[in-house]
Amino acid sequence: MNKETTKKTFVNAVPSQINLEKISRFLWGLVLLTLPITSFRFFPLLGKHTYVRPLAFYPLALLYLVLFLRLLRKEIKLPWSNALLPLLLFFIFTVFATARGALLAPIPLYGNEYWGRAIRAFITFGIGLSFFFAALWMHKDENDLRHSLKWLYAGLFITILWVGVQAIALHTPLLKKGQVSAWQELFSVRGLTKVRRVSGFAFEASWLAGQLVTLYIPWLFASILTHFRVTNYKWLEPLLLIGALASLLLTFSRGGMLIALVATGLTVLISGRKAISRGFAWFFNRQDAENAKKNSERIKEKTKKTPLSWRLGGSKPAHYATRALLLLLIIAMLWGGVTFISQQKYVSRLWTVEATGISDYFIQINAGGRLTYIWAAAKVYTAHPILGTGLGSTGLYLFQEYPDWAMVNNPEVARQLSPTTNLYPNAKNLYLRLLVETGVVGFFILGSFLFAILAQIGIALQRNKFLGIGGLFSFFAIVSYYLMQDSFAMAELWVNFGIVLGITEHFSQEIS
Repeated sequence: MNKETTKKTFVNAVPSQINLEKISRFLWGLVLLTLPITSFRFFPLLGKHTYVRPLAFYPLALLYLVLFLRLLRKEIKLPWSNALLPLLLFFIFTVFATARGALLAPIPLYGNEYWGRAIRAFITFGIGLSFFFAALWMHKDENDLRHSLKWLYAGLFITILWVGVQAIALHTPLLKKGQVSAWQELFSVRGLTKVRRVSGFAFEASWLAGQLVTLYIPWLFASILTHFRVTNYKWLEPLLLIGALASLLLTFSRGGMLIALVATGLTVLISGRKAISRGFAWFFNRQDAENAKKNSERIKEKTKKTPLSWRLGGSKPAHYATRALLLLLIIAMLWGGVTFISQQKYVSRLWTVEATGISDYFIQINAGGRLTYIWAAAKVYTAHPILGTGLGSTGLYLFQEYPDWAMVNNPEVARQLSPTTNLYPNAKNLYLRLLVETGVVGFFILGSFLFAILAQIGIALQRNKFLGIGGLFSFFAIVSYYLMQDSFAMAELWVNFGIVLGITEHFSQEIS
């Protein structure tokens, strides 16, 4: 039996009456629904210190099986976008840089050897790319986007509910923290943390904050600016946005809140100024000539039955009452959020600590470990600036570059220096990790991939305002989040990029 016959037999083994398209859309929905669970307990072949264990990888694997069958049936084609060229070049260069890094022969650390860490790094890179290409493959138009957003919003809604349960356990006596922690450990490798920070379904609070600002809030924010709705319930997106922001506050993630502010400000500055102007016009009851013309006939008929004091502009008392109530609600939410956050020691420590120097300040605000890794990673990079040390090898070089000040009163570093530990240090900053492991060459290649995505987002802004604003917010949030995260396997850092590229690629096909 030749290869062609075997291929046809395999394809024909699937009953023709099965609608693979519906199955693939359902499996993709499950992927999006389960994205919040980042550290699924039941994940084989991974060590106990591997915390990135996305539950979504299970439906994703099934999805690829269905997509492969559809590809064999010639129902679909392999996904492609010109923006993928830098990513492909980065992968090829990384293989070369990693092979070259083996010649440096770094000393193993706590049983972690060079090739073991390299293979592990390529696997995590592959996991991230699998989410990216699936999102690229599953989106070609606005209908696909609507389908995805419904499942995304469902996952966010469940997350907000679970955050509420955690908040009740952490901040009130109504639920026992131990009980809620035990519930979480049924599916996660970790329960609630010792501090009073909610983590949702993620491994830790900062991961939940990253999910919110890079995956969910971009689309909710875009829906507010553009009035785009995925359902007939116009209150859904505003309500989810309030819930997402409340969840973000409850994480006490200083970086997450800063990223949200930066991404919001830059997105509004670039693409949301008209929407903000319309919002102010509505708030102060300024109607433009077009609206006045459309309503003129209706107003004329109503003037016969409407009190004289209410004429020429609709019901002014109702208008001002509604807007006054909305203004008070916004002020109350902002005031309450700022007050709540400022009362948390984890946050207020930023401006209340008394430090003797910069390093001591970072240690006292619980950021001493991050500063240590940045310091050490920068020194490793200067020793291997062009080609780097090989993918996954950063931790093998960091210890010998730790500064003297990091050895004193720095609990995170102290745990790593213990002779009984097997913790593997990392840069906790993707840009520094790239510089260390792939050198300046790999850094600029991956940077060109990010700029290629930004160019596609610019196309989306011209063709579909909602898609463009959501993509732009995601871009700023993800690029900022890379300053605090160095794992390639975090799905939320890939999904929105895949969605934007998939739809914009079909824009270009329509033009051609």
